[in-house]
Amino acid sequence: MAETTFFPRRLILGGAAISGVLLALAVHMLGARYGLDLGGLWRSDSRSFMPAGAAIAWWLIATVGFSGGYFTASLMHSAVSGQIPRRMRQFLIVVGVLLLAGAGQAAAAPSTVSTISSVLAGMAALCLGAVMAFCGANFALRKA
Repeated sequence: MAETTFFPRRLILGGAAISGVLLALAVHMLGARYGLDLGGLWRSDSRSFMPAGAAIAWWLIATVGFSGGYFTASLMHSAVSGQIPRRMRQFLIVVGVLLLAGAGQAAAAPSTVSTISSVLAGMAALCLGAVMAFCGANFALRKA
């Protein structure tokens, strides 16, 4: 009888964190294309305390990073024993490829935001996505 093997915890944590960060960055790039940009935090021409688009982008990036890390860790934990149906794997691959392709197209478009603001927003999205993806993956592994 074949033994059930499991991925090491660190491998699942690393893979889930990377996946969550990539999804968070993809959402950041797509959101910037539609006006939900973290760069609004560093604009001086705005009279309000914090633009609503920047706040929505902040929460959207955090939510996608956390849920991406959580679901990736859950899927990696159950994938070893063959519990994921083939159609579900194919669907997840297609969704991931389409999301990353859309983010690449959005990143290639010309930007109206200054360079330093764009770099700071990208770094903030990267750090936020990394922290939230790690937290989501860690939470999923503690539940399993």
